[in-house]
Amino acid sequence: MKPILVYQTDFTYKEGAVCAMYGVVKSVDHDLEIIDGTHEIPKFDTWSASYRLYQSMAFWPKGTIFVSVVDPGVGTERKACVAKTSDGYYVVTPDNGSLTHLKNWVGIEEVREIDENTNRLKGKNTEGVSVFHGRDLFSYCAAKLASGKITFEQVGSKYDVKHIISHAMHEPVISEGHALGIFEINDPNFGNIWTNIPLKDFFEAGFDFGTRVQLTIRHEGQVAFSQKLLFEKSFGYAEPGEPMLYNNELMRVAVAVNRGSFSEMFEIGYGPEWQVEITK
Repeated sequence: MKPILVYQTDFTYKEGAVCAMYGVVKSVDHDLEIIDGTHEIPKFDTWSASYRLYQSMAFWPKGTIFVSVVDPGVGTERKACVAKTSDGYYVVTPDNGSLTHLKNWVGIEEVREIDENTNRLKGKNTEGVSVFHGRDLFSYCAAKLASGKITFEQVGSKYDVKHIISHAMHEPVISEGHALGIFEINDPNFGNIWTNIPLKDFFEAGFDFGTRVQLTIRHEGQVAFSQKLLFEKSFGYAEPGEPMLYNNELMRVAVAVNRGSFSEMFEIGYGPEWQVEITK
């Protein structure tokens, strides 16, 4: 069976970019299957692109090819690459930080720079275009790889995995009755926000479901939120409209409002400038 192509971008569906990329894939091989991951990554946000790859990849069949196009440096000297993860997936992406979480949490076995001389779309009046590598380079190369027209080795020259561009990662600090971390990402539709604190470590520090804990959120060092909240395994244990801590789908501590939006209600964002402190 040919690999599935899973796409994520910051393009939205407001114009024809996604349609054009899929047309390129089908022109290479009409039988290739294309699935949308998301086209709602925040504009230019390579950190979110990196996290979303990690969030969903393991639930796909081995060999699936992810095409991730969040590319604020399109047309510049940044590398266009295909990375092979240590657990057997492929990612076609600009090398601009979008591989950070896979590199750190999964492992990247090998990475190759896409050879534009052989793996870029020709014709259709595209040769002079520098601003749509999602169509002309990433989709075309991914389709050739998925169809078997090229091997991974024929993508282009291998380069050192150590040279992959990465964002800084922030590790939580956890001790008995105390956890200090950051908000790494959000659940934009529901307004939940996810920390980098693993549930296993949180339990080992003495926290448990059904208790109330002190949550303090600081933004650039200034307290933005401070309350005692229920910590439970699911939203329904809190009253409607009540803020709470819970165990998210990636087994990390997160915050929510039952039937509401924590991020909107308390004007809380995510990123390393948003520090989370939890105490018993």
